[in-house]
Amino acid sequence: MVHHFEPTRYYTNMGTHEPVLRVKDGDTVVTSTVDARGKDRTDTPVTPPGNPQTGPFHVDGAEPGDTLAVHLDMLTPNRRFGWTRPLVAPNVLDPDYVRETAGEIDSRDDLCRWEVDPDHRTVTLVEPDDTRLGRLALPMAPMTGCFGVAPDKGQAISTATSASHGGNMDYRGFVEGVTAYFPVFASGALFHIGDGHAVQGDGEIVGTGVEISFDVQFTFRVLKGKRSAWPRGENAEYLFTAGNARPLDQCVQHATTEMLRWLQADYGLDPRAAHTLLGQCVEYDMGNVFDPAYTMVCKIRKDLLRGLGIDTRSVHDELAGT
Repeated sequence: MVHHFEPTRYYTNMGTHEPVLRVKDGDTVVTSTVDARGKDRTDTPVTPPGNPQTGPFHVDGAEPGDTLAVHLDMLTPNRRFGWTRPLVAPNVLDPDYVRETAGEIDSRDDLCRWEVDPDHRTVTLVEPDDTRLGRLALPMAPMTGCFGVAPDKGQAISTATSASHGGNMDYRGFVEGVTAYFPVFASGALFHIGDGHAVQGDGEIVGTGVEISFDVQFTFRVLKGKRSAWPRGENAEYLFTAGNARPLDQCVQHATTEMLRWLQADYGLDPRAAHTLLGQCVEYDMGNVFDPAYTMVCKIRKDLLRGLGIDTRSVHDELAGT
């Protein structure tokens, strides 16, 4: 069943809020999100800022100990402009450089404005009119920066950060066509989504992508009895896992451990084989390094598994129609 939902309230934390809609396993939702400052498709502020989330959506049958699969069917910017902050965060720079350049760059509050053209799939810098950059044009690459489920133990966790439930991971691999997997901690899973970016560099090192409101569509599947500990994802080429923590080495630990567990539980590799495979074939991507918790993503190519005679077909292939 397809549900068309028009949001009227939003949350800046993920928790066990009253669901805005109850859906069933296999259902699809078509809805919209506001930008990180709470502005909608008309640039009207409709809710306080801070990565406001649409939802939560209660998925019947999802219970603690299950995994919720969410296929991102559509992520489409629904207005023709976005904004970014101008300055790289001090925590990803040498302290000496930060001191040396203090006062040389415009205030972090002076936002850059970008023209978003969904027809030509471009994102173009229009303000400030810096002659060095001119009208810098980038390919549009829409992604969701912040999404996930209600956390464990009844917590309400700010959308400024991330943990095992997902949250503000700002990983630019969470694009249209990907299936994301989240451990279920609360009855109904209580799925939230927001923080659309028209494009973003690795790490979200200025604290934003090109922030924009979205039209979104996603489809749910409940994987009964399928235990997971950290967010996972899958596209046509890769399996990937996300670790969210600080310091950065803890992110790597979470993401790598989750991948080893996945390879053993679902793909039949014994521990030695899984370790050996990752040792020479793993790839890592950087998610958020701006917010309180950082994100590291651990990836493995699916064709490597198929080359070992392993069947990689999954719920992702079913939802993606491949």
